[in-house]
Amino acid sequence: MRIVHLIAGAGGMYCGSCMQGNTMVAALRAQGEDVSLFPLYTPLRTDESLEPHGSLAFGGINVYLQQQSAVFRYLPRFIERWLDHPALLAWVTRSIGATRPDRLGPLTVSMLRGEQGQQRKELAKLLQGLEVLQPDVIHLSNVMLAGVARTITQHLQVPVVCTLSGEDLFLEQIPPPHYAQVRALLCDRVADLSALIALNNYYADFMADYLDVARDRIHVIRPGLNLDGHARPQSPRPIRRPDEPCTIGYFGRICPEKGFHLAAEALALLAADPTLPLVRLRAAGYLGAADRRYFQQVVEQLVRRGLGDRFEYLGELDRPGKIAFLQSLHIKCFPTVYAESKGLPVLEAWANGVPVVVPNHGTFPELVADVGGGLLCWPNDPVSLAQTLSQLIRDPITAAGYGCCAQQAVHDRYHAARMACALSELYSKVQK
Repeated sequence: MRIVHLIAGAGGMYCGSCMQGNTMVAALRAQGEDVSLFPLYTPLRTDESLEPHGSLAFGGINVYLQQQSAVFRYLPRFIERWLDHPALLAWVTRSIGATRPDRLGPLTVSMLRGEQGQQRKELAKLLQGLEVLQPDVIHLSNVMLAGVARTITQHLQVPVVCTLSGEDLFLEQIPPPHYAQVRALLCDRVADLSALIALNNYYADFMADYLDVARDRIHVIRPGLNLDGHARPQSPRPIRRPDEPCTIGYFGRICPEKGFHLAAEALALLAADPTLPLVRLRAAGYLGAADRRYFQQVVEQLVRRGLGDRFEYLGELDRPGKIAFLQSLHIKCFPTVYAESKGLPVLEAWANGVPVVVPNHGTFPELVADVGGGLLCWPNDPVSLAQTLSQLIRDPITAAGYGCCAQQAVHDRYHAARMACALSELYSKVQK
């Protein structure tokens, strides 16, 4: 079977969807599938070895300029190729920073219009490349790419499937009148897809309603990690003594929606409890230019409370650094303000035997019920977060048990090979 994955880049930052897509491609290739990968918009950035891939499609600069003026829809190919150069895209990404949904309404509408949008020249170029490969299945990394499916299916007569990747967080920030247009286009364009994939039942149910599609069109395929380098269940972690200092970790993008401020507030509450041992907070993850002031304000508040020496930010981490960071923790908290659609950072903590405290929304209740890897707290509530963390701090034996149970579950059920098998089965099904 010849498969093509079209994966949208995230503008130079580590992105869960990019990393999961890269893991999918690697695992499918390991099982003998013929898989081609094409990055869209910007080059991909992952903390694993980036799988061999084709040239960039829908280059971000060309896509943006073609949206702004008809002049750029008629540029010579050599200029378009120059605008797609990875070094130029990387420089522009660093200079501009993260894309803001409130400014991208017209572009999102145009991309979803596909063959009728302002980027139809880019779609034609993509189609030419796909015709050479003669794929059996096309796999899109998120549903905002659904605008290309109709043209691909009509010209190549192949099914197009799509992973649902937390798109609602972006879409809900698009202002009117473009928000209503985007929602209507999405509901129209998902009809062109042969199947949709969610990573859990929560998001499958949510997006069935959000996209107005039948629930049985959405297939749940659990995420799978590349477990190379992660701790093995055969090597249990030492159990922290009740009076020993406790290290709580936050690993994820540093931003309000991921709840970094809630982790800091919980640290302050825990530090004020004289019945607890010394508690520290270590954080790591991507910090974009738009969120630096937010981060500075949270840290300044910790310093004013006399907690500067109990907090440490390690910045972005490569894969070995990430694994070492996770293995240094006693507990991980990931207090997302929005309802999480994937939960990959939690699975990575569990892969190393680290118990978690997460909010009772999104995929977290489903994951915790499945693997027994920690406790749930009330969403957007630092008091509940601190109280729940304190339960595990006071009872390190129970905490270690949660971590051990979850680690075994991840190595049994949430690994890349199992995910690849499920994907291959779905690809065969949609071809029939």
